Amino acid sequence: MNIRVKIMLCTMMFLNFLVWGLWFVTMGDYLSQGNLKSSGGDVSLAYSTQSWGAIIAPFVMGLIADKYFSAQRLLGVLQICGGIILIVIFYQSQTYSVGDFGGFFILLLAYMILFMPSLGLTNAVALKQVKDSEKEFGFIRMWGTIGWIVAGWILGYILYQRFGEDIINSTTRKNDINFTFMMAGIVSIGYGVFCFFLPDTPPPSKGTSTTIRQILGLDAIALLKDKNYLIFFVSSILICIPLAFYYSFAGLYLGEIKFTDYVSKMSYGQISEALFFFIMPWFFKNLKVKKMLMLGMLAWAVRYLFFAQGDTDSLAWMLYGGIILHGICFDFFFVTGYIYTDQTAGPSIRASAQGFITIATYGLGMLIGFHLSGIVVDKYTIINNGVNTHDWKTIWQYPAMIAFAVLLFFTLFFKNKKSSVS
Repeated sequence: MNIRVKIMLCTMMFLNFLVWGLWFVTMGDYLSQGNLKSSGGDVSLAYSTQSWGAIIAPFVMGLIADKYFSAQRLLGVLQICGGIILIVIFYQSQTYSVGDFGGFFILLLAYMILFMPSLGLTNAVALKQVKDSEKEFGFIRMWGTIGWIVAGWILGYILYQRFGEDIINSTTRKNDINFTFMMAGIVSIGYGVFCFFLPDTPPPSKGTSTTIRQILGLDAIALLKDKNYLIFFVSSILICIPLAFYYSFAGLYLGEIKFTDYVSKMSYGQISEALFFFIMPWFFKNLKVKKMLMLGMLAWAVRYLFFAQGDTDSLAWMLYGGIILHGICFDFFFVTGYIYTDQTAGPSIRASAQGFITIATYGLGMLIGFHLSGIVVDKYTIINNGVNTHDWKTIWQYPAMIAFAVLLFFTLFFKNKKSSVS
């Protein structure tokens, strides 16, 4: 691969996650503390659009991208249309008041249905160009993580320049934080135009029929006959329930307790993710799959205990620890899980298996988690002078207990085997 193509592919990954990161982290804060005064259920419902997008994305890939259009062109069209929706959200949100969440949700759902296929499309474009995926793809994908990190830094800087040190209590901030949607929309449109100049990635299965069974990865159901994989599969769905608590409410929590510049500091989690990604081969060699998966689940439980006990004073290290643990939470469970699935499935159903586990986790598991997290947060919401506050210490105990329970279940029933994935 020549250097020009590599730079273009890295830029593609960078922009794709920059667009997402520019609005995703602060949305919970905007919904709860802005004009909408959204409930915990509404906040979690907004974040659940990610899961619905993940469920619909395979249909976009299987029925459209794989048959009719070059991946880079479809990616460009989706990003331009998505950018327009984000700008519409910005203008509409200036007129929202309490009770207008339905209009916001419909627009956000439409956006996420357009955006989530980009995760597969960017991979397809990159993998088409690389000669050795094991050596080259990881470096290209890492730029997506860097894009998310930079989004946090940009937002952290602008929030402080725009609202000053007291951004948490600023009435102006509560009403105007929706500018993140405008920023993301402009970047998305520019990114969409850029996509048309990416290397051509024609549809791989043009002229062939694609079944719903293939799209949903149902060919991989046979893997569940393996008791070990069944235990892993069920554990993967269950661990996504506490995961949804973090995605929905970590930003709102850190903002509410006045954790200074929380948007920038949350990017430490992605920095941790990138660092652990590079040292994972050593852990694979020395720990094997079961212990790595166990460490990933344990990290989720510890993260939530840190959030429950931490504060912005002497126990601030717990807040930093909870954020930085993201590297272990994500890499040790999800990346290890994808590798375990790949090795268990074998080449004949490899693609179906990855689609199957993705829909089960980011689709089913996180949908359950988003719904449950909203119920829990609403149960422990305190309205003080028209401002929503929460009993976060109690709230974070719920995902911690769920994560510990999943860890116990997995530890007891997943048995090591004498194989490359033992």
